[in-house]
Amino acid sequence: MAMSSENEHPVKAFGWAARDSSGHLSPFKFSRRATEEKDVTFKVLYCGICHSDLHSVKNELGITSYPVIPGHEIVGVVTEVGTKVTKFKVGDKVGLGCMVGSCRSCANCKDNLENYCPKMIQSYGTKYYDGTITHGGYSDIMVSDEHFVIKIPDNLPLDGGAPLLCAGITVYSPLKYYGLDKVGMHLGVVGLGGLGHMAVKFAKTMGLKVTVISTSPNKKEEAVDHLGADGFLVSRNIEEMQSAMDTMDGIIDTVSAVHALLPLIGLLKTNGKLVMVGVPNKPLELPVLPLLLGRKIVGGSIIGGIKETQEMMDFAAKHNIVADIEVIPMDYVNTAMERLLKADVKYRFVIDIANSLKPI
Repeated sequence: MAMSSENEHPVKAFGWAARDSSGHLSPFKFSRRATEEKDVTFKVLYCGICHSDLHSVKNELGITSYPVIPGHEIVGVVTEVGTKVTKFKVGDKVGLGCMVGSCRSCANCKDNLENYCPKMIQSYGTKYYDGTITHGGYSDIMVSDEHFVIKIPDNLPLDGGAPLLCAGITVYSPLKYYGLDKVGMHLGVVGLGGLGHMAVKFAKTMGLKVTVISTSPNKKEEAVDHLGADGFLVSRNIEEMQSAMDTMDGIIDTVSAVHALLPLIGLLKTNGKLVMVGVPNKPLELPVLPLLLGRKIVGGSIIGGIKETQEMMDFAAKHNIVADIEVIPMDYVNTAMERLLKADVKYRFVIDIANSLKPI
């Protein structure tokens, strides 16, 4: 085991960053902190591209601080650990998701819900304890407090496993919390993208009947034949939607575009749950009467705590669940962002950092 003290010089690092709201990414030199006593340092091998990366580089939420190095679906191999690290050793396969810090003392943190901590520190674009801005996984190395590092089981492929750290946990957590993980339940999944295809995989493995709901009729074959969904509804087809009314125990809505909620609420049985995990950039209209008449609820969920993320990763490894990915080199990232904007990927881009990120 090795440790670098706080007084040692920062470690030189490099990655790709966006410097303004054009969102264009290009090579960028920066520094990581030296490995401290509770830190794990790892060489990044792969990093998934999440839709929120696109939001961030273009400052669509108005909170981006440039330059920004995105990436929060990060996997690699440990190269150094601090003297007080107990859970990891050099050579371990590890991952880092959306968080690198939280207060560790609030009610949420004590309940293993660091993702809901008011002081949660994101993996990129957020001020860290030392005043520096965090940088994400479109880079050669990562340094994190061991608490936020996830152990990757040996049998789980790193490239297909990387998106589990955001897309995977984003759908796994609400399935568990809202009780939509019981064998024989009927689950609707709205949207068949990075999140949606993971929701189908987890739900089918849990023994649920799954119906995909999409605006695109051409996704039916992919949903049913490839991903194993039991049914498919075209949301714009009124007859199809009416035929499925009052049939679903729950719905995971992954769509980030503005869309109508009333037809989805109509699909739910009495006591049904519509869970939002996508982030539309404008408020949605929520009709209340259909909720009252069926004692239905609309809820939300965002990623998961560290304990649950590890549970999800172990579950995925046990059942051979990985994302469907398109592996790309680092210098393709801007094209990938353009394609992601058009939903032109099945279903997650993953950057081959180790083999394609070149030092400046």
